[in-house]
Amino acid sequence: MKNFTKLALVSSIAFSANAMAMQAMDDAALSSTTGQDGINIGIGISKIEIEKLYIHDNDGLAAKGIAGVDAGSGGTGAAGAIVIQGNGIVGDALEKKGIIIGANYADNGAYLLASRNLADLRIDTDAGTGANGAFINIAADVSGLDIKIGEIGVTASGTAGTTGIRRGGDDSNYNAILSGLSLKTGPMAANVQLGAAPQGAMIKLSTTMAGGLEINNLGILDASTKTATRAAGEIFIESIKVTDAGANDLTIKQDVRVYGKEGANNGYIQMVSNSGPIDNYVKGIHLGSKDAGSIGDIEVQGLQTFYSPSMGVYNPGSVITISSK
Repeated sequence: MKNFTKLALVSSIAFSANAMAMQAMDDAALSSTTGQDGINIGIGISKIEIEKLYIHDNDGLAAKGIAGVDAGSGGTGAAGAIVIQGNGIVGDALEKKGIIIGANYADNGAYLLASRNLADLRIDTDAGTGANGAFINIAADVSGLDIKIGEIGVTASGTAGTTGIRRGGDDSNYNAILSGLSLKTGPMAANVQLGAAPQGAMIKLSTTMAGGLEINNLGILDASTKTATRAAGEIFIESIKVTDAGANDLTIKQDVRVYGKEGANNGYIQMVSNSGPIDNYVKGIHLGSKDAGSIGDIEVQGLQTFYSPSMGVYNPGSVITISSK
């Protein structure tokens, strides 16, 4: 997909100017209270709701017969989209909402920042060293989050109307692929540098997520078996928990870099993780539908991935690259 890189930008939607209520301190006020120039921003919101989210692939999958494409792939070259929308369950929080992001209030607020803000940002600009050494440093603390995601499916892309920018999709040409899921996170910290970035990466994560990562109510749908009388098949998982090996929290060490155009390569995003071994516990696996009996739980202890910067060298962690075609 030419527009696959849009996936990396989805999170920015939640921070649009119309969605935030920010409390900012200017340099003078900050200096008088902390003795250091800079800007502090507290994002003081408790919930974000998104009705629908579309990620459009404007050229779809190349039609069969085109060189390099499997003749059986079924592509048409027509625009399609991934869509996240409400699950349609009457009375459910996600009935008409595709995404709900709120504070994680579990354990009497144990996973919230002391400020009780969704996020606290500390912004400083620095001259750096040498030519073109200037940069801006943004230190971010993010509260624990309770993220609910509705039904995820694929649809034919629509056409933007004349009364607004909404493009949407074709509801008559839609298939669900995930019935939804929810995530709970603990507080996290990240450091972002724009400009020279002397820390060696645009975004550097080096933090411990209190309580680890928890994913609940994940349903994977198979519409190929659906008929007029039979519902789509589903693999339903009650919960997935991820922590450091032998611990209750999850350590995150990751660098995010954006590489620009060089020769014939048009650039890409690279995410390098250097975290240690983790434990996984998958609870309640249901095959066929979420009402089917569970086949049990799966536990994986001490899972460690490796990547090779050169032949014969194995570094703990992973490298993920995202680019367009």
